[in-house]
Amino acid sequence: MDGNHTISSGDDFCDSIIPGLPDDLALRCLAKVSHGYHGLLEVVCKRWRNLIRSSEYARFKAQEGWCGNWLFVLTEEQIRGPWNAYDPEADRWHPLPPIPWSRSNQKHLGFSCISVAKKFLVIGGYYTPCDILGQLKKFTATDEVIQFDPFSNKWSKVASMRVARSNFACAVVHDKVYVAGGYSQLCANTLSHAEVYDPVEDRWQDIPALPSAREDCVGFSCGGLFYVVAGIDNRAEQKTAEVFDPVKGSWYSQLNFWLFFRLMPCPVTTVKDCIYVIDDWDGNNIKLWDRLSGSWINVGPVPSVRFSDISHALKGFGFGLIGFQNDLYVIGGKVLKWEPSDGHWRNVEIVKLNVVRICRINGAQPEWREVRPIRGSNGAVVGCAVLEE
Repeated sequence: MDGNHTISSGDDFCDSIIPGLPDDLALRCLAKVSHGYHGLLEVVCKRWRNLIRSSEYARFKAQEGWCGNWLFVLTEEQIRGPWNAYDPEADRWHPLPPIPWSRSNQKHLGFSCISVAKKFLVIGGYYTPCDILGQLKKFTATDEVIQFDPFSNKWSKVASMRVARSNFACAVVHDKVYVAGGYSQLCANTLSHAEVYDPVEDRWQDIPALPSAREDCVGFSCGGLFYVVAGIDNRAEQKTAEVFDPVKGSWYSQLNFWLFFRLMPCPVTTVKDCIYVIDDWDGNNIKLWDRLSGSWINVGPVPSVRFSDISHALKGFGFGLIGFQNDLYVIGGKVLKWEPSDGHWRNVEIVKLNVVRICRINGAQPEWREVRPIRGSNGAVVGCAVLEE
């Protein structure tokens, strides 16, 4: 760096990024600061603001691989931009920059989102008008894949999928992205097609198709395998898990795996190759897949929601669930707020939540704590993913 650049704070000037340090060491110090603090760094002075936003700063962080840890969340209602990012080190939320080509009058739904190769990807889905009253219920899925680079703080487009799809299964296995199933139009064209993305080559390739077409399914990785669970197969709820082995290049079926009776899949995630779900039709219980018994066991309930003006606790729904730094993060959601009255409900209201609760499985009982709530958005979680340095 050129040591002649100036740093200003009000009317004060100095010749270095951090007085008393060589500029290369000062750059290294600032580059190690977690992204949740960038907003604070930028208000210190113009020199720091310009540095934090510079391509030089981005290149240095990328060169060192210092992307930081990120939790990306999109809820049904955003007040400050679309996607929000949480920094666990700083315990701070900040909005991601707007997607340059986003459609302001439309919502993006039915997509999958994951992190791979220190990038955050939003894959497929469909776009629908924000006010869908009076609109046709059919839609066409997209094959587009958009990428957020945490180093440059910018969005870009990468290679599109070979097949457009929404409401499909997606997961990362061995640094590659696997997708399967879904549909290309609502109530039509259910897919069995599956493919894999190599982020290094920026290229999609076909893999063997699912044993049968499946829509509204969800995916996750565990033990180096790609699981496709839940959803609808031939218009019936599917309890079989289809599992793809990338080494063998083939699928096998695991019968009676998904035993949760609901049309849309429960939130599911993994921590240290353990599979967890929130069964929000069974008291909001967190359940763990026990490989030895081949069954789901209760870990414990998600804490109830309480309001100062209501005496009884309430159960939430529409949570996001993600494994992050060896913990389970339960994010956002909604709750039906009501008061009993002569055997009936009164003052019924749906309240959108922005709380973030963390569960650590430690011994017999889960340990819960809350962190800073989501900033500028609330409600049911539409998408969430983590990127760990």
